Amino acid sequence: MKTPFLITTALALTLGTAALAEAPTPRAVLETYADIAAAEYADSLSTAKALQAAVDALIADPSADTLQAAKDAWLASRNPYQQTEVFRFGNAIVDDWEGKVNAWPLDEGLIDYVDASYGDSDENDYAALNVVATPVFTLSGTEVDATDITPDLLANTLHEADGIDSNVATGYHAIEFLLWGQDLNGTGEGAGNRPYTDFIQGDGCTGDHCDRRAAYLKAAADLLVSDLEFMAAQWAAGGEARETVLADDTAGLTAMLTGMGSLSYGEQAGERMRLGLMLNDPEEEHDCFSDNTHNSHYYDGKGIQNVYLGSYTRVDGSVVSGPSLSDLVAAKDAALDAEVKAKLDTTMTALGALKDAADNGFAYDQMLQRGSIKGEELIMGGVNGLIDQAKSFERVVAALGLDGIEVEGSDSLDNPSAVFQ
Repeated sequence: MKTPFLITTALALTLGTAALAEAPTPRAVLETYADIAAAEYADSLSTAKALQAAVDALIADPSADTLQAAKDAWLASRNPYQQTEVFRFGNAIVDDWEGKVNAWPLDEGLIDYVDASYGDSDENDYAALNVVATPVFTLSGTEVDATDITPDLLANTLHEADGIDSNVATGYHAIEFLLWGQDLNGTGEGAGNRPYTDFIQGDGCTGDHCDRRAAYLKAAADLLVSDLEFMAAQWAAGGEARETVLADDTAGLTAMLTGMGSLSYGEQAGERMRLGLMLNDPEEEHDCFSDNTHNSHYYDGKGIQNVYLGSYTRVDGSVVSGPSLSDLVAAKDAALDAEVKAKLDTTMTALGALKDAADNGFAYDQMLQRGSIKGEELIMGGVNGLIDQAKSFERVVAALGLDGIEVEGSDSLDNPSAVFQ
């Protein structure tokens, strides 16, 4: 008759021990956060170097194969980089730098030739400048000698020229445009289709100015590598970004949650997904030339999940992990931790369904087509999951006793009527 009592007592002791398990220190959680950032930026750098090598091979021997290899390298480089975007918004050093490597959307006519349908822009006098075809031009009243296309020219003269955000001359999307060319398919099937002959220097060159196009592509690839070298160093041992995060527990945790909330809500759910669906506009795709947007969305979501769970799987298959925000929340409120993890899983399931559909022939720009019920379901599944998890992040802020965080918003979510004004 005493056996049930003994079992109950043992169970109570076990549960009591679990309840009293020591929570990780905020410092330990922040060290994991910094370790994940370091690993993700290191992977972004290594894959960018592979892209750089593929670009060099394309320029040295233009062919259908070398162009495809460069495209494949670009696609591979996006996956680790997108997982770093969760470090934006809360870390000033990342915010001040990010526009160099991932700014979008861009007026691609600034860089190279575009279709006649591209037209002029009332908001940007340089939207069709075509630097590849124009070795000398006037910018903001000053004559610019662009005879030599160099990383310095791209970064310090052309990028955001005249203070216009869409004058994107550097980073992943400038390279993407040069590899794929414009996607002229609208919401129909197909991505950009630039021919490899656009890089043949001499007889056989198409698109004219193939030597300058190759020089621009090389300068952009070299600049991407140097920019990522800078950021990887900021999160390595002794780096400024790492030291800033570890200097103050409260500020560090606030940075984590600001990044998670802002990327989830205003940036991804709003500006990258809901806005394009409202406008049915493929120009609002994040990776619009390559039709890779589904992967960018998926790995953005994965980056948020990585930070909460304190674990990142590197491109070589190894895992960087440690005491996590999840562990810290569970020690305060186990039910809240379970809620957050469930919502992260729901979001990743939705983004995974979107990714699977695109991988199997239903491209993201086709999902944006007006009247596409299936496309709207797939996109809104991701949007709703991201919004829902952002609400739980607000509860995490309260549970950890942090002051309210400022999360990026989006008119597409907060003031939809303004989108059409």
